[in-house]
Amino acid sequence: MQPVVIVGGGIAGLATAYELDRRGYPFVLLEAGRRAGGVILSERVDGYTIDGGPDALLVQKPDGIELCRALGLGDRLIPTKPPRLAFIQRGQTLHPLPSSSVLGIPTRVGPFVRTRLFSWAGKLRMGAEILVPPRPLEDDSDESIGAFMTRRFGAEATAYLAEPLLAGIHAGDVDRLSLRALFPRFTEAERQHGSLLRAFRRQPSQASPDGAFRSLPGGLSEMVEALVAALPAGAIRLNTPVARVIHSVNLVNPVNPTNLVNPVNPTNLVNPVNPANFANPLAPSFSIETSSNDRFHASALVLATPAYVTANVIRDADEALARLCDQIPYASTATIAMAFPRTAVQHPLNGSGFVVPRVEATGILAASWLSSKWAHRAPADRVLLRVFVGGARDPRALELSDEALTTRALAAIGPILGVMGPPLLTRVYRWDRASAQHEVGHLARMQAIDRLLEAHPGLFITGSGFRGVGIPDCIADGRAMADRVSRFLAGGARPSAGRPT
Repeated sequence: MQPVVIVGGGIAGLATAYELDRRGYPFVLLEAGRRAGGVILSERVDGYTIDGGPDALLVQKPDGIELCRALGLGDRLIPTKPPRLAFIQRGQTLHPLPSSSVLGIPTRVGPFVRTRLFSWAGKLRMGAEILVPPRPLEDDSDESIGAFMTRRFGAEATAYLAEPLLAGIHAGDVDRLSLRALFPRFTEAERQHGSLLRAFRRQPSQASPDGAFRSLPGGLSEMVEALVAALPAGAIRLNTPVARVIHSVNLVNPVNPTNLVNPVNPTNLVNPVNPANFANPLAPSFSIETSSNDRFHASALVLATPAYVTANVIRDADEALARLCDQIPYASTATIAMAFPRTAVQHPLNGSGFVVPRVEATGILAASWLSSKWAHRAPADRVLLRVFVGGARDPRALELSDEALTTRALAAIGPILGVMGPPLLTRVYRWDRASAQHEVGHLARMQAIDRLLEAHPGLFITGSGFRGVGIPDCIADGRAMADRVSRFLAGGARPSAGRPT
């Protein structure tokens, strides 16, 4: 019997495992796929280093950076190459994102006055944000990113900033994604200062002189490989999908685990009102059945799986909890990586890449210039590009063949980057239902999920579908779950369901 079973070997599950091991708690991690890491996947092909999924760690959220340092990778963290420019497509022109902005929100007037990304009417409307009254303090209802940005900055700011940038990084619908769940800083800025322009101009810049992102020379899979190597041999079981979980009420005598609680003495029963007051927490209370009919028993169970997988495996244990998890939507995306001779691309590629607003209707979400963004990702006379398609904008994109996706990507970037000739190398990475969508109402749903979890002592959930989407968020939540598991196994009262502060 393992005290802890972790289901899911993405970054949240691995972070949970790492923290449990660091604290001396044995565990087994069950991963359905043939490798660990989830959407983190780096390949080295013909002198190219390609990230098929995310390629960077955000400095502002330090949990990913701190984990790399703990794993001995601190000296290998690299910043993006200058110039650190990002572009937004409008028509057939790439406009640099105005400098001195916070996620597109201006902190200085000059760069936004000079940019040609917005019309003069759009600039005036954005500048008038400082005059827009804030929502009443008593109104704490959720709001979509699109509704918030249109209310404060106007429709043009929503179309050419919020949609491609704020919603685009989540491959989501700007009119459905929750501002409070994904960008609570904006909500608090309006509440405290009455205006985002006023709030961000008053705040000192937190920008790093080396840019906002870090990666590793071999891609982010270096972090996954280091995590796996740091864990006990045999603790990770690959190709082991879980079919269902059964949670049995623990009636084991904490003094003698082989004896049942005395049914004659009702005072010796587990208190059904206070789930934290259950008998011996180290006795097995979860039965985890795999698709191959193997069975694992555990006192604590961490589900670090997509919300829809979590729903499927816990349905027999709690139908209401499964139903709530199943309501969390996901989007599918594909990444098309292509390499070209440097002479075959006319654009200077002087930055990290560009995003494409939905109104441009080019068939892609964004393009990243990996060889310009990171050092040593391609041979000196080559360029390595990535194109992103699908998401909430095009939910059927993954029905296309690899060839059709590549054709679409070339048609979108060819005219704007001046691409001549076919790619030297192509790789297509498909991420089916991999992008969690924290839509309006997500925080209320999470409160309901956490309330139902109180009825299942020893059951914990983590992963991008629940409390945070990005890699640093998933690492932070995974390690926080390990902390809660360790306190649970130590015999303390069940911690509150939310992330500890």
